[in-house]
Amino acid sequence: MRITEVRIKLMEDPSERLMAFCSITLDDCFVVRDLKIIQGQSGPFVAMPSRKIMAHCPSCGCKNHLRANYCNQCGRRLPQETVPQDEQGRVRLYADIAHPINSACREQIQQAVIQAYEQELKKAQQPGYVSSYEDMDLPAPGPHIAPGRKPSSSTAQPRTSLNTTDSPAEEGPPAG
Repeated sequence: MRITEVRIKLMEDPSERLMAFCSITLDDCFVVRDLKIIQGQSGPFVAMPSRKIMAHCPSCGCKNHLRANYCNQCGRRLPQETVPQDEQGRVRLYADIAHPINSACREQIQQAVIQAYEQELKKAQQPGYVSSYEDMDLPAPGPHIAPGRKPSSSTAQPRTSLNTTDSPAEEGPPAG
């Protein structure tokens, strides 16, 4: 595996523990986004992208965060289940979405990301600096048309909203 690109987005407030977000490209063909560079006790480290761990409401089945007291869907009080813990006994509220399988791979990613972070800090000192991370989420301007094809009337039309607030509301007693 080769890390062929690292893009860094520096945080506005460098006094916070979260120093930057980044994405890595592997072998010019696979991207992992939303890695975090965090200031730890022994220096910066790379945290893998993660999601909050959820539990289902026993009444309606809606997903809720582990520390929620009430269901977001039905409003019933949730049982206070035991929150999962890691090997060191710390509460586990997040699960990695993508992560290295072994320590050699983790070290390779960490080294490449921290090196790119230090280079990005130097670039940020230059006038007119723009993060390369920013352009990853922005679509190219204009309609997206395959090369050699003419735009049809359907590609030039804006997407319509499903907003139903334009119609007058019916009068009646409040729901309760």
